[in-house]
Amino acid sequence: MKTVVYNGKIYVERGQFVQAVLIEDGMVLRVGTNEEIFDAAEDAAVSYDCDGKTVIPGLNDSHLHFMQFGEKLYQAQIEGSLSIDDLVKRCQTFITDHPERVTRGLHALGWNQDLFIDEKRMPNRHDLDRISREIPVVLERICGHALVTNTKALEMMGLSIGSPQIPGGAFYLEEDGYPNGIFTENACAMAKALIPPFTLEEQEELLAAAMEYGVSHGLTSVQSNDVGISFETGEQAIKVYQNVYDAGKGKLRVHHQVCFNDEEGFRNFLEDERCKALRCGEGHGWLTIGPLKLFKDGSLGARTALMKNGYVGDRDNHGIDCMSKDTMESLCRLAADNHMQVVTHAIGDEAISQVMDCYEKTFQDGKNPLRHGLVHCQITDRSLLKRIVENHIPVLAQPIFLDYDMTIVEQLCGKELTATSYAFGTLLEMGANLSYGTDCPVEDCNPFPNIYMAVTRKNRAGKPIEGFYPKERVDVETAIDAYTLQSAYVQFMEERKGRLKPGYYGDLVVLDRDIFTVDSMEIKDILPIMTMVDGKIVYQK
Repeated sequence: MKTVVYNGKIYVERGQFVQAVLIEDGMVLRVGTNEEIFDAAEDAAVSYDCDGKTVIPGLNDSHLHFMQFGEKLYQAQIEGSLSIDDLVKRCQTFITDHPERVTRGLHALGWNQDLFIDEKRMPNRHDLDRISREIPVVLERICGHALVTNTKALEMMGLSIGSPQIPGGAFYLEEDGYPNGIFTENACAMAKALIPPFTLEEQEELLAAAMEYGVSHGLTSVQSNDVGISFETGEQAIKVYQNVYDAGKGKLRVHHQVCFNDEEGFRNFLEDERCKALRCGEGHGWLTIGPLKLFKDGSLGARTALMKNGYVGDRDNHGIDCMSKDTMESLCRLAADNHMQVVTHAIGDEAISQVMDCYEKTFQDGKNPLRHGLVHCQITDRSLLKRIVENHIPVLAQPIFLDYDMTIVEQLCGKELTATSYAFGTLLEMGANLSYGTDCPVEDCNPFPNIYMAVTRKNRAGKPIEGFYPKERVDVETAIDAYTLQSAYVQFMEERKGRLKPGYYGDLVVLDRDIFTVDSMEIKDILPIMTMVDGKIVYQK
């Protein structure tokens, strides 16, 4: 089938725009003027008039948790809670309005104590006991690296005074030694295990809703860490995704980042025939399996990011090391033996350094052909930046994190270290491959606030006026390329995804305003009026 998209301002690459594009069988066949494309199209089955609107390649989120985002749509909406009282009230209202969803427990994600307008403390079991004493209540911090439970949940887990701690995580204690309900890092898993999983049918429904939201905001590809987060096994994830595609509800491309913490589970995954067929580059273009995803540390907001010199005012707190060097090295060796990429969550400077130490042991002749990458890569000094570039380690960054992190990073890390952190502009200038994502549902997967943050370094209110460390700003073309071609590079697809050129996928977005000329403050408010994947319209306003 041939499709013509014409009468637009179509972004090809820096400094180059065309009027029209011809797509055949899902691939871009030709770009040029309206006349050239219609002459070449001959018997095109579909044509779309852009009416002069700007067109960019389909946006590709290089790291998020898409199934978890779908789950969040179904849960109590606690993100944006202004206080512990507000958090409690939202959950009480949800139980009243949706009793059928909480018969065996209430689980939600989104609170952030730093945004509370009164007490800026983490909630505890006593606060959540006001929500319910009858069912377990598990509320995750927005970062997903800390959570709080009520007393009922603690009782169900069998935790009390003297209970042993969890390696790579912790549950906090009250003065008498009884758990106070707060869990961090690896300890979170035992609390979340109390909440029954969604049924297969529910998962398919929620995933389809997440995809609908994604394409309505300009996403045509996502690199999603669902295995090990929302699904225990790769087989479960593939089944749900494949069912959604088979039902005609799969509206965007998905590249899986798969989480394993032990060799046995990872080895079983590698040997599964269905998983083998979807390994990087071997899928049909809509559903593929990519890298092994590891976690080295926590988050800055939870004070669990792994820091070389600790936190300002709390130097004895170096964060949490979520994975031992031996375990990480064994998993990376197994991945390398199977020609599989590894990407690792690393936020603190010590975490980034240790991850690179591990990666270097699997390099071939000092090179990184598997494109092992760093997810987040926030707290860095100049030596780390140089090392990242010299080792050709891709960075999967989330500029949107600064909307919140700019309020805490200097007080936690100091001004000197902050000046070289979130250095996404510097990394690009130094020649690094740097892609953009949102880590959704930590942030909304809407890409335009993310692009706005990269271009302006301002929060949503436009502060600070000059931008937060403005030397790290990038121009619009650079930001779009990071969300398209650079994201494609992370998944070894830069020769067929991320550009509107012959030989590339026919994935594109028509915008409601010109992102290249609009006032930078408006970038965050841009929305698509049409999204196309594989030459087919999957969303139209």
